[in-house]
Amino acid sequence: MLRLSLFLILCTGFHTATAKPNIVLFLADDLGWTGLNCFGSDLYETPHLDQLAEGGMKFTDAYAGCTVCSPSRAAIMTGMTPARLHLTTFIAGQNRPHAKLNIPDWTLGLEDHYTTVAEALKVGGYRTWQIGKWHLDFPGKAVGPTGHGFDFAQDRPAGSKGHYVSEKAMKELNLETNYATDFFGRLAAEKIAEESDDPFFLYFAFHVPHTPVAGREDLVEYFEGKITPDHVHNNAHYAAMVKSMDDAVGKVITALEETGQLENTLIIFTSDNGGLTQRNGKHDNFTENLPLRRGKGSAYEGGVRVPTIINWPGVTEPGSVCDEPVMGIDIYPTLLDITGIAGSPEQNDSMDGVSIKSLIEDADATIARDLFWHFPHYHAGGDSPYSTIRSKDWRLVEFYEDGSLELYNLNDDLGESKNLASINPEITQELHKKLKRWRKKVGAQMMTENPDFDPEKQGETSKRK
Repeated sequence: MLRLSLFLILCTGFHTATAKPNIVLFLADDLGWTGLNCFGSDLYETPHLDQLAEGGMKFTDAYAGCTVCSPSRAAIMTGMTPARLHLTTFIAGQNRPHAKLNIPDWTLGLEDHYTTVAEALKVGGYRTWQIGKWHLDFPGKAVGPTGHGFDFAQDRPAGSKGHYVSEKAMKELNLETNYATDFFGRLAAEKIAEESDDPFFLYFAFHVPHTPVAGREDLVEYFEGKITPDHVHNNAHYAAMVKSMDDAVGKVITALEETGQLENTLIIFTSDNGGLTQRNGKHDNFTENLPLRRGKGSAYEGGVRVPTIINWPGVTEPGSVCDEPVMGIDIYPTLLDITGIAGSPEQNDSMDGVSIKSLIEDADATIARDLFWHFPHYHAGGDSPYSTIRSKDWRLVEFYEDGSLELYNLNDDLGESKNLASINPEITQELHKKLKRWRKKVGAQMMTENPDFDPEKQGETSKRK
């Protein structure tokens, strides 16, 4: 929460409002690495996002903070790894009472004592708006985005369910469709048009293409007429959801253009984790992350590598591509760096992300560091508990149930098909040591042996203990 002392600290970094760009952060929900046309989809239509990429920078090696949603969102809000936050799975997660390992007692929401990126920007002179999915409240405690620094927040209208708004809301708001993504796009555009004074921070967090996989009927019919047996992406409902998301992005861009603010707006698009490809060991036929291995909830690249675009007129070189590894935790420190806002010293000292402003300015720049993930949980779409490190082209995965290590060279084997751990024992040991040191540094929670382990019941789930 904001306090007077924090206000005084943050204001030491305050510049004039005209010196700061508006900031629009789009966050897709479960959109995999190839989930946009400009990132290789053979079906999905994303003309507005493709145009953003053409006028800005694509990040080919961008990662979410976690392989599932809530931790990734918390990482963006705090600049801290989910392992440090102890918010390591979605709220409220899953419990497997008969699995081989007992999972830790993780944090079930975003705690108040963190200074969010919205709070820092707000004290630095920004108006802060959140539209769409939040998913960071503790169960039974609806604090919402306005409890964490946002001046304005709006999810689906009352009475709405899933991806659809209620008939009552359609009439009262004079909506053209009952699809919630369309509502969010219009709302964001109206907010920009009605409150166009600089600067503002818009955090637009989509509910799509998360399950339930259900697109707008007219768009579903359109894509059904396009799909052939040769398509890798072949789910019309999923394609329709992605199209609705792109249309909403287009509404925001149009509003920025019409209010004369596009040239002074930094736009970031990314996703909270990879696309969901399987549950309980079976492919769900929703989407595909190929050539990456697996998807949401898994220990592999398909679970965390995500499409990311940054467009900052006059700064990003149009059509540029950056292959330097970046992560969701980098957004917060990058925005502080760009805006000149000092932020909270205590929060800054605990951040795991780094500013990638140098990459935004020059796609060929480099940042020397390793990336880490820690998932001490079970997930229907993934694997047993694991930790991961990416160091240059190398990626090491440690599975906790059996202590096994897997090593892959992403430059030679993007699909992680050949485990090189036994062939390269020195690299395996070096990365494993780094991974263990990092877990200790951030205070990562670990699993314990489960005395109730039952091989015949280990897949059963229950509510958290």
